[in-house]
Amino acid sequence: MTHSPDLPTLPAGCSERALTADDLDAVYFVYSSAQLEDSGVVALERADIEADWSRPSMDLATDTRGVLRAGRLVGAVEVARRGSRAEGAVHPHARGHGVGTWLAAWAEARSRATGAASVGQTVPRGSAGHRLLEARGYRDGWTSWVLELPAGARVPERPLPRGYELRTATSDADRHAAHEVIETAFGEWSDRTGETYDEWAAGTVRRPGFEPWNLRVAALGDEVVGACFTVVDERRCGFVDQVAVAREHRGRGLAQALLADGFGHAAAHGAVRRELSTDSRTGALDLYRRVGMRVAATWVHLVRDHDGVSC
Repeated sequence: MTHSPDLPTLPAGCSERALTADDLDAVYFVYSSAQLEDSGVVALERADIEADWSRPSMDLATDTRGVLRAGRLVGAVEVARRGSRAEGAVHPHARGHGVGTWLAAWAEARSRATGAASVGQTVPRGSAGHRLLEARGYRDGWTSWVLELPAGARVPERPLPRGYELRTATSDADRHAAHEVIETAFGEWSDRTGETYDEWAAGTVRRPGFEPWNLRVAALGDEVVGACFTVVDERRCGFVDQVAVAREHRGRGLAQALLADGFGHAAAHGAVRRELSTDSRTGALDLYRRVGMRVAATWVHLVRDHDGVSC
């Protein structure tokens, strides 16, 4: 077992090391078990982790750590987005012994080493992770919600304005344009870290299991003005992961049309549930409630500023 003087001591019987691709299933087991315990919802699947680890900016050797007990992974953490974001969890059966404290301290040290001004993590509200991060001096960032469409309900379809169409983004041009629309729209959040096309593609069009229907766009002639990325996960849940409309084309029902289209294609590909997530930076919660969706779980994003620097 290695130990840095800047980190707390690991619990007796535990060791730590960088994660490798061979740890994928074990990390998914830890993350999903923690989410189910804390929120009653598993908000990720194995492919999400695999996609994140395939991002050009991710180096498993330097950006991840796992804690093992008796040779079995009981906790894991990764730091991404140029050091600004952490994702970590401890298996419920291994909590209360200091594993989470060690992982949080390691993530903070790694984030600081990248030169980031702060590090944040999104955790279920009221969870063990929430309490741990608050005790470490993290401040509130934003609130996130997982919303579901009740069984038997449908998002009302909106007729497209004249000249607009929805189509599958099969060409490289459409996929790059979809990325541009999403990045520009999401970039309206002042504290969001942008993504290059290759970073974005790792989690979308190059995501394990990707099928062309997953990415649909709204277009006006040759111009892509909206995009929606939807997957059907291991729970047979149709999950709208990203939906965005260019600012100058909003207010015309395109977002609702894309949402109905995404869920419709998911149902056609075996989905029996329909979900998405949003957060308080977008102002979209009321839109989703108006089309019949309801909050299934609430998460909070907590931020720790390094060396007293506020971002």
